[in-house]
Amino acid sequence: MYPQLFHLGRFALPTYGFLVSLGVVVAILLIQRLARQQGMDPDKVWNLAIIFVFAGIVGAKLLMFIAEWDTYAANPREIFTLSTLQAGGVFSGGVVLAVIAGAWYMRKNHMPGLRTADVFAPGLALGHAFGRLGCFSAGCCFGKESNAPWSVVFHNPLAHEVGGVPLGVHVHPTQIYEMLVELANFAILLWMLKHKKFEGQVVGAYMFIYGVARFFLEFLRGDPGRGQLFGTWMTETQGIALAMVIGGTILWLRRVPLRQPAELATAR
Repeated sequence: MYPQLFHLGRFALPTYGFLVSLGVVVAILLIQRLARQQGMDPDKVWNLAIIFVFAGIVGAKLLMFIAEWDTYAANPREIFTLSTLQAGGVFSGGVVLAVIAGAWYMRKNHMPGLRTADVFAPGLALGHAFGRLGCFSAGCCFGKESNAPWSVVFHNPLAHEVGGVPLGVHVHPTQIYEMLVELANFAILLWMLKHKKFEGQVVGAYMFIYGVARFFLEFLRGDPGRGQLFGTWMTETQGIALAMVIGGTILWLRRVPLRQPAELATAR
């Protein structure tokens, strides 16, 4: 749609990068506020958020390279092109690496894992919604051809160059679908955090809701490089989404008792 916000000489501000950055800032500020309300150390939460951001970026890019390995192996220079740099990557890959890096930091700093994850979940959903709006602007992560009355048509040549979206063709606005899912997810998680009954309830709900939505949204995605999971009909992203659903369900079945602020202070 609008891959660039404006030009200033040779400088151009990508809409995707701007919206993702805005989403990160809004999400971190929200997470810090929620952390204080939950009796947690805001400085540790801030550091953890930064780790999540960088690990998320790297993980999303890595899974994109894995999913499109044939393309990048045949044309390794593509890794360093503008389109690859501006591409958002595969979100689920970012989630996986962020979880691994975040778990290491939380363990090192004796942070309560499930309570911390509960605090981060609403911010992650909100930040992701901003990111998907950025994807829509850039033309990446586009959907299959569609005759639905709400289908969209891309006309900007730069959107095709950066995101690969076909021009002049009606396609599913999968980016908007996912943005709406994450906004609804954010509202649910924020309410749930204020009324939660057990540790891990909020992040478990996030994993389940997003996992289910992403699993089915994959069927509507039209961008290349979806990949196959162990030669099955599922994509790698669907496999990760399924794992998220299972993980969220396990957290809800475990129902770890709530920890009071006094217990958290002792744990530090």
